[in-house]
Amino acid sequence: SSTVFPITVAAAEIFRESNPGVQIPVGISGTGGGMKRFVVGETAISNASREIKDKEAALALENGIEFTELEVAYDGLSVVVNKSNDWIDCITTEELKLIWDQGSTINNWNQVRSSFPDKEMSLYGPGTDSGTFDYFTDVINGEEGKTRADYTPSEDDNVLVMGVSGDKGSIGYFGYAYYIENESQLKLLSVDGGTGCVAPSEQTINDSSYAPLARPMYIYVNNAELSKPEVYEFVKFYLENGKMLSEEGGYVGLPLDNYNESLSLIAEYK
Repeated sequence: SSTVFPITVAAAEIFRESNPGVQIPVGISGTGGGMKRFVVGETAISNASREIKDKEAALALENGIEFTELEVAYDGLSVVVNKSNDWIDCITTEELKLIWDQGSTINNWNQVRSSFPDKEMSLYGPGTDSGTFDYFTDVINGEEGKTRADYTPSEDDNVLVMGVSGDKGSIGYFGYAYYIENESQLKLLSVDGGTGCVAPSEQTINDSSYAPLARPMYIYVNNAELSKPEVYEFVKFYLENGKMLSEEGGYVGLPLDNYNESLSLIAEYK
């Protein structure tokens, strides 16, 4: 998952400082791409910005792979527009559906609200292999994977940041950390899910008032790999420092109790 990537990279880098002999290559792909490799045993750990799908879990089982799901952080999917956009500050979930749903032909801002200017709209979003894409299409369009296809997709959130920041009529979505990292180049929208406009922030993501776009982030660990001392020690380190790693990466850490629960869950593999 490109969304969980910054947390895992930070964990690997800090862990290597005190364990120089351990190699931890961290690759980037969407959650789906990572899961394809994880369920056939190619990787020990898979980042995910959504829960594992039933069909992925079934494939893992078929391949004799047992795994443990561990929550590592919270994220709020951020809806962003170009910095020069002065006509919108808050968007409703209905309007997001209107724009992004399968079959939508909206290509001008004034089709969303008549008070908006006659300005061509261009869309930027994660590709279909992305857990962020799965989550957004599920909660906004009502079905995972259901979306219009005529938008600029990328599995790399930095590409989306560049797209939105360079295009005056743009709208896009990606993980909160990428917004925080590029705050000066983007305008963040509040989202009205039916109870008024709420902007994503550490507090609103943590208390789930940023609904429906706040979500947990996971790592999935192959249990056979977890029995190896270096993998166990790395996962233990990741959880012990989960709060700090999440917050440094621009995400929201879980309550400490959650990390402690996960630590006791993996203790049997020590």
